[in-house]
Amino acid sequence: MPIKKNTNFDSCASFFIDNGACQGRFIRLSGVLDTILGKHNYPLPVSAVIAESTVLAAMLASMLKYKGLFTLQIQSNGAVSLTVVDVTSEGKIRACARFDKKRLEQNQTLRKTSGEIEPAPHLLGKGHLAFTVDQGKDTQLYQGIVDLQGKTLTECALRYFKQSEQIDTDLKLFLKAPAGDSRSWAAAGIMLQKMPANGGQNIQDDETLSENWNQAKIFMESLTDDEVFNAELSAQDILHRLFHANNLNVSDNREYTFGCRCSRDKLLNTLSTFSEDDINAMVKNGKITATCNFCSEKYVFERGELLKQ
Repeated sequence: MPIKKNTNFDSCASFFIDNGACQGRFIRLSGVLDTILGKHNYPLPVSAVIAESTVLAAMLASMLKYKGLFTLQIQSNGAVSLTVVDVTSEGKIRACARFDKKRLEQNQTLRKTSGEIEPAPHLLGKGHLAFTVDQGKDTQLYQGIVDLQGKTLTECALRYFKQSEQIDTDLKLFLKAPAGDSRSWAAAGIMLQKMPANGGQNIQDDETLSENWNQAKIFMESLTDDEVFNAELSAQDILHRLFHANNLNVSDNREYTFGCRCSRDKLLNTLSTFSEDDINAMVKNGKITATCNFCSEKYVFERGELLKQ
């Protein structure tokens, strides 16, 4: 029997409070994560980094107006040296990670956390977190970058907003690993941003704006894992619980699905740019086999196909 999709997950709700003085996003992912992680055999701690990074990427992408591709990339010198999440403007998400299994096990043994989920920075080490928006040819590539500094992935992202965007921002991420008979992952996030002084519909004095902002952050921080991952509660239900006294206006809801952009033709064109010597070095039994890092799809090419291009 096919599993019925829970429409309360794999979606993002946009909202405003205090007459437009603050905007926010609330996002929950589950099926998308299960599809992404189901295509790999990552250890639990690495899967956790992917899950948390994916919901962060979707959250950040939802704050932007773009047509094309948003990419979150984390590069570091840690056991998990590379994490990449792509979010298209159509809501297609894919993600992958590169890690050193031996180093991961050694580090967790030293910390006595073998097989456990740890805050992402413990596995990432020193490096940087970058956001890129690519809208295609004849458009300017936008990129934001920040050093990986913080005890959690949330702190790393907030540091970017503080340094680069200079917009008052608060963010909270949630993660739920498979437990018991469940093999399903879930991750969620909620973000608030104080709009510029001319962004609200009903401009208040600075003191009132500051009081409302602090109150909104307190309400947001009160959100619990039990509420977030309650499959019976819709985004509207949860946001109403938090901000019903703040003139809440839920303005938009978008859905996410897994989507990989790899194809045989794209890979063929890429491999065809290699020199004959490089192609020969990759040939085994007259064929070249390539695997997509994102979806694990395998593509097999005859040596002659590449040399004809």
